[in-house]
Amino acid sequence: MPGSPPFPMTAPAQPLPYAGSLRRVLSLPALTLFGLVYMVPLTVFTTYGVVTQVTGGRTALAYLLTLLSIFFTALSYSRMVGRYPVAGSAYSYARKSFGPMAGFLAGWSLLLDYLFLPMINYLVIGIYLHQSFPQVPAWGFIVTMIALVTVFNVLGIQSVSRFGNVLVAAQLVFVLVFVALAARQIMTQSSVDLLAPWQGDGSAIGMAPVLAGAAILCLSFLGFDAVSTLAEEAREPHRDIPRAIIITTIAAGLLFILLAAISQLAFPGSRFQHADSAANEVMQRIAGPYFVSFFTASYVAGAFGSALASQASVSRILYSMGRDRVLPHRVFAGLSQRFNTPIWSILVVSLCSLLALVMDLATLASLISFGALVAFSVVNLAVIKTYLLDGKPHPFSAWLRYGLPAAIGFALTLWLWTSLSALTLQIGLAWLAAGMAYLLCLTRGLRKAVPTVQFDDSGS
Repeated sequence: MPGSPPFPMTAPAQPLPYAGSLRRVLSLPALTLFGLVYMVPLTVFTTYGVVTQVTGGRTALAYLLTLLSIFFTALSYSRMVGRYPVAGSAYSYARKSFGPMAGFLAGWSLLLDYLFLPMINYLVIGIYLHQSFPQVPAWGFIVTMIALVTVFNVLGIQSVSRFGNVLVAAQLVFVLVFVALAARQIMTQSSVDLLAPWQGDGSAIGMAPVLAGAAILCLSFLGFDAVSTLAEEAREPHRDIPRAIIITTIAAGLLFILLAAISQLAFPGSRFQHADSAANEVMQRIAGPYFVSFFTASYVAGAFGSALASQASVSRILYSMGRDRVLPHRVFAGLSQRFNTPIWSILVVSLCSLLALVMDLATLASLISFGALVAFSVVNLAVIKTYLLDGKPHPFSAWLRYGLPAAIGFALTLWLWTSLSALTLQIGLAWLAAGMAYLLCLTRGLRKAVPTVQFDDSGS
């Protein structure tokens, strides 16, 4: 209608019932591909130079340790989403297991990595496109990509899913070409040390550098966590979300290890001219400048797809928290009547993403990992609380099925915690302190309960 706003809104006037609902349109293949889009099959090259330098050429080993750690946490996510198939991920699981206050702090920690993950995609897009087209400043590419991603997310999750599938296919084509050309390059070398990706070049001694690299690489596995945020848009959330989480984690982890190992064999050592764009040096060694251009196109497409998926996920976390009135509900719980998407949450994420104009890659990667490790710790503990500490006796088999994997996942997460840098811990703890301050204001010094709503846990 003439004179009406382009995206008419509905926002809940009361906590219950809330206005609108998300559409259940995603199947198991769509959920799995969404996770892969989010993780980006080529994400190994995002921090390849940084992690290779930190680990002394043992990026593949760092990925292996990260996969082993993340696998048990992925099992915990699958357990929790099977019990609570609702939007909100670790926020919802912590709230239902430990109460609204714990839920808020878990959600606040999730915001750290979910808000920053779109930024890291925009940042690497700017870095690589600026190298290819130096006449255009990096900020120009960043702002353009933010605008495009925002439009696609406003149009709806189906447009994100379908477009993302095309981007995954393009990246898989590149992976096949990369493996073939890298194998040719490796065979032409006078000597090949097949243990190099696992032993390194001697520039970093011991396992501490590998653990430091593994802590950074946690951000590569956030795709399985992103799948859990779509529980209210899955056709069969009880069945398909847990399966998609496990499939995404294993498939992506094995792919990351393969690409890291092949890259190390084709380009031995850990010295690069520019660590942030070290992948270009690897591609140049493998097949020359034309292959660098092919890589740039594929990588930028993948980063764009990840930005699409990551913005979709964080907007739904904001929507979930706004629906609970933990965040201002008239903004974050509002849905577009035309597209049925949380438009204001999407726009808030886009504005936050402009910080990519002023932040550096290493800082962003570390901060994302901090938020991820908080969420991973909470979800592992939530499994133990939900399935075993409910006041009922449980057989030993239940402790083996639920308790042991969650305990291992929690222990391995703590192990990765010890490898985060001091700066990362300082900023992350400051973020948590800000969240606690906001919570105190929200509850008037804990005299008022954190507001909640009742979700439909049936998955219908």
